[in-house]
Amino acid sequence: MEHNNDRRFYDRIKNSKKILYLDLGFLGDTIHQIPALSCIRKAFPDAQLDVMVAEHIKSILNVTPWIDNVIGYPRFPKGPKWYKDIGRVLNLRKEKYDVIFNLNGSDRTSLLTLGIGAPIRLGRTREKRAPLFWPYCFTDTVTVDRSSKPIYRQAWNCLKQVGFPGEKPEFNITIPQDILKKVDQLLDMERNFIHISPFTTQDYREVSMTVLAEFINIIQQKNKNLKIVISCAPNERESSKLKILLGLLEVAPWKVFLGTALPPMELTGLLSRSALHIGGNSGALHAAFMSGTPTLSWFHKHPKIYEWLPDVDGHRVVTGETTPKGLTGIAAKDLVEAFESFNFSFC
Repeated sequence: MEHNNDRRFYDRIKNSKKILYLDLGFLGDTIHQIPALSCIRKAFPDAQLDVMVAEHIKSILNVTPWIDNVIGYPRFPKGPKWYKDIGRVLNLRKEKYDVIFNLNGSDRTSLLTLGIGAPIRLGRTREKRAPLFWPYCFTDTVTVDRSSKPIYRQAWNCLKQVGFPGEKPEFNITIPQDILKKVDQLLDMERNFIHISPFTTQDYREVSMTVLAEFINIIQQKNKNLKIVISCAPNERESSKLKILLGLLEVAPWKVFLGTALPPMELTGLLSRSALHIGGNSGALHAAFMSGTPTLSWFHKHPKIYEWLPDVDGHRVVTGETTPKGLTGIAAKDLVEAFESFNFSFC
C-alpha cells in the first residue's frame, strides 16, 4: 500500500480510461460526493466515469449528466447478504476499471472494492481500528480529518491531498428541463414561496410539532402574503405526523405534497425554485444546499455536527439537545428570529 496523501497518485493514474467511484450512503451522503465527482470529471474529461450508489436514491444523480453510468446497489432498507453480491461483483469485474475511488471505507464498500478489482484502488483511512482484511482492499490510502469540515469538503480534500487540480469544491449540477417543467406546473409557475420539510428519519432529530406549528403561525401572521409549501417522505410515520401538524396551523399551507408526489428529483427541482428551505438535517436540506437555495435548519448537538452543516453564506442553523420525543432548547422565537434575519419580502 502506498504512503498516505501521496501527491504522485494523480500522476500515476493520468492515463486511466475507466473509473469507478463507490459510495453507498443515503441521499445526503450521495449529494455530498458530487463536488469530488466533478473534480474527477474535470481531471479526466474523456474517461468513462461510473458511480455506484444506493439504489433507492440513484435518481438524484440525474443532476450530473456528465457521469456515464450510475449503478444502483440494494442498500435500503437493509443490504444483501455477502453471497448475494457475488454475481454483481463478477459483472463489474468484467468492466476492468483502471482505478476505483472509495472515500467511505466501510466494511461493505471496502470488500466490494476488493472484489470488483482495479490495478489502483484509493481508500480513505479509518478513524477507528480497521478489520484485518481492510488494508488488502486498497493499493493506496489518503488521510483527511473527518469532523472539522462538511462531508463534501472532506471528499474533495481527499482528492486534493493526492494531487488533483482544482480551486474549490463545486456542485456542478444541471436539473433536467422536464423535471423543472413538471415542478413549475405543480407550483403554478410561482417562485415567491418557502418550502418546509418538517420531519427527519428519527423523532429525536426533529423540532416538536407544537414548536414548529407556533413558528409557522407566527410567520404567517407577520407575512400575510407568505406562500408555504410543506412536503414529507412517502411513509406512514411522516404522513401521520403531517396530518397532526396541519391540524395545528391557523392558516392552511399554500401547497402540501405527501410522499410520492415529490421523488428526489422533483423535490430538488422544487427546492431550486424556492426562496428558502426550512427543515432538519435530512436529504431535503442537502438537496437545497446543492441547488444554491438558502436554508434554515435545525440540528441536534453532536461531535460531528460540522460534517453536515451548510458552511457558506445564506444559511442559518439552530441547535438543540436530543430527547426521545424530539429536540429541546429550540423555541419558536429562535426559529422566527433566524427566519427574519433573511429579510425576505413576500408580495
